[in-house]
Amino acid sequence: MLTGSPRVTAWSPLRIAATVELVSLIVLLVNLATAHWPAVSSLLGPTHGCAYLFVFIATARHPDTTRVITATALVPGIGGMLALRQLSRRRTSDTSAPDTATQERHR
Repeated sequence: MLTGSPRVTAWSPLRIAATVELVSLIVLLVNLATAHWPAVSSLLGPTHGCAYLFVFIATARHPDTTRVITATALVPGIGGMLALRQLSRRRTSDTSAPDTATQERHR
C-alpha cells in the first residue's frame, strides 16, 4: 500500500512533453544520420510533432507565462526545456519577492 503520493506540480505534463519532444528529435536526427529506417521515422515523426504542439499549447495556457516564454516554446527540440527553465525562474523570483502587504504590516 502506498503511504504517500508523489509530488506533482501544475506543469508536470509540460515537463513530460518537453522531454518527449527533445528525445524524439534526437532519435530522429540520429536515425537520419545513420541507418535511416523508415519505421523509426514514421513512428517518431508524429510523436515529435504532437509533443511539439502540446508544449506550445501548454506553455501558452500556463498561468505564469509571458509572450516571450510562449515564443521560446516554438523553438524546435529545445524550446520546451527553455520555456520550463524560464517558468521556473519566474516562479522562483515571484515567491522570493517580499509580499507588499507583509511589508506594510511590519512598518
